[in-house]
Amino acid sequence: MGGRWWMKWYSWVILVVHVFAILIFTRGFLLTRTELPYYSHCSDVSQSPCFTSSNTNHSWNTPAVDRLVIIVLDAIRFDFVAPSVFFQEKKAWMDKLSVLQKMAFSEGSSAKIFKAIADPPTTSLQRLKGLTTGGLPTFIDVGNSFGAPAIAEDNFIHQLVENGKRVMMMGDDTWIQLFPHHFNKSHPYPSFNVKDLHTVDNGCIEHLFPALYQEDWDVLIAHFLGVDHAGHIFGVDSMPMIEKLEQYNLMLEKVIKVLESQSEPGGLHENTLLLVMGDHGQTLNGDHGGGSAEEVETSIFAMSFKKPPTSIPSELDTSSCKLDLDGKKKCTSSIQQLDFAVTVSALLGIPFPFGSIGRVNPELYALGAGTWNLDGINAWDSSNLSDLEEWLLNYVNVLCINSWQVKRYIDVYSASSVIGFSSEDLLHISNVYVEAEQNWAHTTKNLLLHRNERSHTLLPAFTRQIDFYFTFLSNVSELARSKWTEFNLKLMGIGLGTMLISLFVIFPAIRRVNNLYTTSLLSPGGSGISFELIFTFFIVAIRACSFLSNSFILEEGKVASFLLATTSIVRLRSSIMKKKMLFEAVSFLLLISILRFTIEVGLSKQAATSLFLNASPSWMLGVAPGHPLWTYMAEIVPILAVILLAFLLCRTISSSIFGGLWKYINLGTILSYVLIAVYWGAESSIPTLALLLQGMATGHIPRMIYAIGLGQLLLVAVGHLFDKDSELDYKRSLVMKTVAILSAWSPTIIILSGKQGSLVALALIIGGYCIVRLESMEDSDSDAIFTFNPLAITQWNLLAMCLFFATGHWCAFDGLRYGAAFIGFDEFVLVRQAILLAIDTFGFSHILPVLGLPLLAVCNFLFGQNNHGKDFRFNQLSQMYMMYGLITATMVTVTVICVTIHRRHLMVWGLFAPKFVFDVAGLVLTDALICLASLLYSGGPTGERVPKTER
Repeated sequence: MGGRWWMKWYSWVILVVHVFAILIFTRGFLLTRTELPYYSHCSDVSQSPCFTSSNTNHSWNTPAVDRLVIIVLDAIRFDFVAPSVFFQEKKAWMDKLSVLQKMAFSEGSSAKIFKAIADPPTTSLQRLKGLTTGGLPTFIDVGNSFGAPAIAEDNFIHQLVENGKRVMMMGDDTWIQLFPHHFNKSHPYPSFNVKDLHTVDNGCIEHLFPALYQEDWDVLIAHFLGVDHAGHIFGVDSMPMIEKLEQYNLMLEKVIKVLESQSEPGGLHENTLLLVMGDHGQTLNGDHGGGSAEEVETSIFAMSFKKPPTSIPSELDTSSCKLDLDGKKKCTSSIQQLDFAVTVSALLGIPFPFGSIGRVNPELYALGAGTWNLDGINAWDSSNLSDLEEWLLNYVNVLCINSWQVKRYIDVYSASSVIGFSSEDLLHISNVYVEAEQNWAHTTKNLLLHRNERSHTLLPAFTRQIDFYFTFLSNVSELARSKWTEFNLKLMGIGLGTMLISLFVIFPAIRRVNNLYTTSLLSPGGSGISFELIFTFFIVAIRACSFLSNSFILEEGKVASFLLATTSIVRLRSSIMKKKMLFEAVSFLLLISILRFTIEVGLSKQAATSLFLNASPSWMLGVAPGHPLWTYMAEIVPILAVILLAFLLCRTISSSIFGGLWKYINLGTILSYVLIAVYWGAESSIPTLALLLQGMATGHIPRMIYAIGLGQLLLVAVGHLFDKDSELDYKRSLVMKTVAILSAWSPTIIILSGKQGSLVALALIIGGYCIVRLESMEDSDSDAIFTFNPLAITQWNLLAMCLFFATGHWCAFDGLRYGAAFIGFDEFVLVRQAILLAIDTFGFSHILPVLGLPLLAVCNFLFGQNNHGKDFRFNQLSQMYMMYGLITATMVTVTVICVTIHRRHLMVWGLFAPKFVFDVAGLVLTDALICLASLLYSGGPTGERVPKTER
């Protein structure tokens, strides 16, 4: 009895130790950028060396526009807006926003298309924070994407309100979470139901057009979500996406027409600037969050309804031009999203956000017709300046204020932050800034004072001064991108050290189990370490070392499948030599080959969609990819697979070992499988099948399955409390409990995984069966009472990892299947949707494998071989869970070491940090499941002890 309680306490202690280590390390590694509680004020600009505004109502510079309309089209890719001539191949989704192209390239129009570059991670929350604060995103904010806290640092919206601007907002309710008390009027709509393509967009349209005729706002923000949701559910190359873009085109055409109709002198929109922009892009499969070109490249369309008098110098022009089929030149420019907040602040004449490190973009700033005069600058007679010289002087002065503000922020940040920037970095930045200011004070201002005495133009002096400021601002942004995160190496070291200690604690724990229950990790006879143990160590070491390379992390699924195939070849060799179970060995190797292909599909971000089977190589069967056969296979095969699962479970519980409560628990699973088949049939794209099931209330089926699963888990708990395991019935009870707990979880996991779920479940059953059979072959030949074979546990762990990647997941936030969280529900509830998303993400890779591990411990009993006592089997199961936990903890520890080494790596936030988050979440879940298993599978009081084996 004491040994059992020791094992239960041990599993809980390991869980607590791992949680402590992870929390401590996370505090050191995922520290957010220090958010300073300082705000810019109108009077601050008097401390700068720049010209000040003569109009005291407008603080830092004279406003260039009176009203601003910002239309945010969430997840708009650059190729949604730019002409198709800019791309090698024209796609169906290109040129759909034709009104923007028409306005940008028509004669006399003051409109321009920009390629906007975002800073990863590219989640909507972080992009909105970056756009409004002018700062770089903080990685830890990804965790708040489903519940955004209000922005505490200075931002563009705060400055609007503080300076008397009235702001109206409609659309994505994330704005209300970030800015809860800033809007005069707001019409928020819930944003997280990715299955809903129209509610937010229709709400925006409903309020947008009446607002354009109203005078009670200065800045209007409308945030549309349809394209983002269409991408998540259907992908970019889909009809719903095309329809959304066409809807947006009509909407924008009407918006521009309304604004133009009131842009005459004295009109409501005489000096209004329209911005149509994306917060980030998306991949072809609708994902975003990472740092790939598709995800970080979005667009900004800017249009002024006043025409500027001339164009800016070519030195400031970032245009890239192409000739269309008619030989007409079409040009687009580029802008960093980092520059958005400060540029728009300059156009509206409000103080720049205190923590902004962007620069005022010259091309976007020049679109504001009000920037082409010097009415607001004191003491400078502009009568002798040309329009271009006048604008350059204005822009140089804005850059002067811009540079002073950034330098002020860097100085305060370094003084206030725990670590800040290094002294060498600060010295370099200071020198660049001093050089720019000296040129401004001694050269540019001097030329202005004596310009009547000089015959040459001031243009070279202005462009040279702009170069000085550009150099300073680019140096700051590059430095911030490389070193903005503060790492507390002491906390990271404590967390890493605790993880390492936890690994070494497991070894004496296994030794204690040996002393209690007489098992051995040694080979039969105790003469030395077994080949399987050495080979297992070799496999685990290879996988662990692969985490030190970003390339191998990107291909982690392939690495896992390769190592699993390597272990299966060893098993195949043993099977051939012993002339046993050759069919199982070959079947296992064939299954791994199939998983290897599905992992490839998963890496292309297609496996989690309903088009899973369409990714099969059609040339193998000689059938064209678009043939109806593939549609029928994609719809029918998953339904047949779930029916097969029901049949297998029915055959299993018909065995004499199942009875009573446990049998009824499994009958509930069979009912759930039938409901899944009906649900998929009703949702099918096959008209006959869908019509046949049309009258059934399929919308409630997912909820019924969740309810049945929850009821089954409660029955398992009740059955365990009243289960009195005798010595002879322990193994039978262990089998019944394992099958019951797996069957209770499986319907929920399958339906959340989509139509691939039943196929993956079959793969898990086949793989687990092969591992169990091959393990029983090894165990049956042992002369010892028990020889623990860690190779089987390694295979079990690798199979679980292969299933994680084969289901279309990967260790990045754009690898989460957000649509799964809304299967059966339309409204967003944070806790409920988080639980469903977690079950979908970790169901096949963690929940089922960990809870199913006892089947490996009782493999001999299942196949009528050696029949050891109850204590012996519990000991064996305990060691297996220890070994499984050890392998998982080893992988996470290496991940921790990896992110510690690569904390300054270019890919740290795009690759290493997401890998760390997924791994530690998987470790905590694994430890929690092992604790649950220690309670569920421990059985009743022990009645006998097995005599110690002679060594």
